[in-house]
Amino acid sequence: TAFSAAGAATAQQPNHLLSIPPSGQEGSLRHSYAALRHGQSLANVAKIISSDPAISTVEHGLSDFGHEQAKEAGKLFAQQFHTDNDASKEYVGVAIFSSDFKRARETAQHMADACKAASIPLYKNEKGVILETNLRERNFGTLNGGRDDRYQDVWDVDITDPTHNEFGVESVYSVVERTTRLVLDIDEELTGSQGDGKWKCILAAHGDVLQILQTGFKKMDGSLHR
Repeated sequence: TAFSAAGAATAQQPNHLLSIPPSGQEGSLRHSYAALRHGQSLANVAKIISSDPAISTVEHGLSDFGHEQAKEAGKLFAQQFHTDNDASKEYVGVAIFSSDFKRARETAQHMADACKAASIPLYKNEKGVILETNLRERNFGTLNGGRDDRYQDVWDVDITDPTHNEFGVESVYSVVERTTRLVLDIDEELTGSQGDGKWKCILAAHGDVLQILQTGFKKMDGSLHR
């Protein structure tokens, strides 16, 4: 495929997007990508870290305010999509991929509902949301369930060592590797799914994961995510 060169990603440089040319050039990403952080969650309200899949896939969904945030984001996105796409016809529709954590799933579903209400075609899934474990929150190890002001303790080490596992956390480079690899997998999956059509792809996930992925798109070192 056009992405075979990305196999050069290593533990020292885990960004699978490094070898991908800029948009418009041969071998570049075919589809476009937008990050969607989940709305306010019950964990946010409680000011705790929630990164254990055994807990976060079933608990700590959106607060009432978070639901309203996600609904409004969906409505605004759908309006903007029509504004941008009705004349250009650049996109055949929207593909929504989401972390399977409850707060992200609920956010993504509001986005899908807004797209369906606006008659925007959705990729593949009847509900419009495809769950993807590679979009899960970064695992914060022994800090999970504790105060969310401890995030800063991790970020302070990230800036000097993106390979660290202090406090048992998942390293920055691990997140870079799994998320940039996912983007290539999605891009390949979507290509050819609707002829030569281009999809607008939404990645619904979490703050650390999306900021780290952003460094991947920008071809910056993951240590700079904050």
